[in-house]
Amino acid sequence: MSDEKPVTPELLKSLTPLEGMKKDNLAALARKVALRTLSPGRLLFKEGERDKRTVWVVSGTVEIREGDKVVGMIRGGSADARNPLCHQQPRRASARALDEIEYLSIDSELLDVMITWDQTGSYEVSDLRRAEGESDDDWMTTLLSSSSFQRIPPSNIQAIFMRMQRQAYRAGEVVIKQGDEGDFFYAIVNGKVVVTRETPLNKDGIRLAELGPGDSFGEEALIAEAKRNATVRMLTDGVLVRLGKNDFRELMNDPLLHYVDEAQAKEIVARGGKWLDVRLPSEFQNLRIEDSLNVPLYFIRLKLGTLQKNTPYVVCCDTGRRSAAAAFILVEKGFDAYVLKGGIAQAQVPLRRSA
Repeated sequence: MSDEKPVTPELLKSLTPLEGMKKDNLAALARKVALRTLSPGRLLFKEGERDKRTVWVVSGTVEIREGDKVVGMIRGGSADARNPLCHQQPRRASARALDEIEYLSIDSELLDVMITWDQTGSYEVSDLRRAEGESDDDWMTTLLSSSSFQRIPPSNIQAIFMRMQRQAYRAGEVVIKQGDEGDFFYAIVNGKVVVTRETPLNKDGIRLAELGPGDSFGEEALIAEAKRNATVRMLTDGVLVRLGKNDFRELMNDPLLHYVDEAQAKEIVARGGKWLDVRLPSEFQNLRIEDSLNVPLYFIRLKLGTLQKNTPYVVCCDTGRRSAAAAFILVEKGFDAYVLKGGIAQAQVPLRRSA
């Protein structure tokens, strides 16, 4: 094994599913990984391993073997090499270097967190909109009348309002900042906030939304265990209530999200449900559950109109992290959604690979 080499964002962008990530997030990921070499005849990984790595061959040729049978040859720079090698865990094949290879290996957990953060909507707002003409005093009614709160047990709702912390803010004060760790779920009692997102081309932030009493925000980072993907700043003096991460998960997230194993998922689909894959299109094309729909996480809010509320959806991704964020959004909007526990990386359901 030779010394590690730095990785460029351009190299990452040529790989699936990294090609869809934003430029600044690719740059951040490039700083955390390195290009490595492996001598001819050495194993990159072996069948049956649970190494929790996502691996691509960048140069040289890798032999893929299932038992004693050679099932493929992947050469760096080819179309097949854009996709991770034998991505499912445990590994269903071994990979051996035929000549000296360069390869990229990324911790799968790190990769999933970064992709989830990158794709978690355009801003962290739960779309709990107040009706036209509704007064500031109706913020609690707005929350309680939303489809998500209607699915929470009454005892939980009582606990939610008991544990919410009421806090006054001044105009111009930052409530949450892009890039920070998620810590609270917020609802607006009175006043207004503005939601902005910083991009490489606009460091001042693009204005995404203006929110008022009854609106809520901040849940996606708590569900996905990712960093904040937007900044929320007070436009006026106002009062917010906030619920801590642990209380949010216990009282709101857990009751709203229904996790199912493979057997339960198959039963739901057999009764007329649908598989809903929320990974990137490139990931979906490479490996997917038969007859599944593909709506990437970052499109979920925009594509709600294409889904049917009378159809139950089993939401899936590689690990379940992106699925949980997508399912929460679906449940908020009145859909019947379930999360495939563990994701398709560990699934035994029939999978279709690209030709």
